[in-house]
Amino acid sequence: MLAAYAARIDATDPLSGLEVAERPEPQARPGWTTVSLRAAGLNHHDVWSLRGVGLPADRLPMILGCDGAGVDPDGNEVIVHAVVASPGWGGDETLDPKRSLLSEVHDGTLAERVAVPTSNLVPKPSDLSWETAACLSTAWLTAYRMLFTNAGVTPGDTVLVQGAGGGVATALVQLGSAAGLRMWVTSRDEAKGAKAVEIGADRAFASGERLPERVDAVMETVGAATWSHSVNSLNPGGAVVIAGATSGDAPAKAELTKIFFKQLRVIGSTMGSRSELERLAKFVAQQQIQPVIDSVHPLAQARDGFARMVDGDVFGKIVFTV
Repeated sequence: MLAAYAARIDATDPLSGLEVAERPEPQARPGWTTVSLRAAGLNHHDVWSLRGVGLPADRLPMILGCDGAGVDPDGNEVIVHAVVASPGWGGDETLDPKRSLLSEVHDGTLAERVAVPTSNLVPKPSDLSWETAACLSTAWLTAYRMLFTNAGVTPGDTVLVQGAGGGVATALVQLGSAAGLRMWVTSRDEAKGAKAVEIGADRAFASGERLPERVDAVMETVGAATWSHSVNSLNPGGAVVIAGATSGDAPAKAELTKIFFKQLRVIGSTMGSRSELERLAKFVAQQQIQPVIDSVHPLAQARDGFARMVDGDVFGKIVFTV
């Protein structure tokens, strides 16, 4: 079967280790199901894997990809949940210390077929397109948990999203707007800020710009470069929800005094559970949300999508059709 996989690791030139070629079919095993994929999404996780982050060389070759939607052997349309719990684990998969994501230990979704635990399949609402369904499993699920499980916000609250263009950021804007939240964004790129307003943000600001008023929650995925701005932007009692640190995890100031004096909440957030993915899919269908898709490529041309992500000029999700 055709697949996009990591054949080599190169921290400085990740595309040199990417191959798009034939790979063996998934092997059947008890409690697992093989899904024939119709579409799959690309994430920064896949580029980091090619750099060797979370994917050691002794696991190669490894089919990449966490996002995917397709058809199970009984003809059911399904969305693949990417968090694989360890055997015997019960409850929230993201709290399992031995959990993994597809493409870390088990082959991922950038292929014609993928094998996953049967319990990782979520029904795809019939009115979701394959491309929309393929956006949800990683970035959109991360955004859903940040906003609706961890931030503690309610309709009418103001939420600041640090960064405007990536898959998580665009998902946060679209989900928050649909739920009645006032969504603000920051960006180093004025054009991306303007695009964020077009898809539902109320206002866009330059990175680090002083806001006209404080906000109820900050969605933080940038890390060191925006940390002080995030803390300074919060109302007393507000929350900063952090799900990434693309600029590094060691800010110049930890801002501990402001955090305890203003009684701020700092909440870590990672991916989401299967039940959250099911609720997310229903919400997107009910609200008729159309996830922002940067570009769509046939799986055979996966290298083009990876190159766009490595170049960094992306707004929304990159999707591969199978």
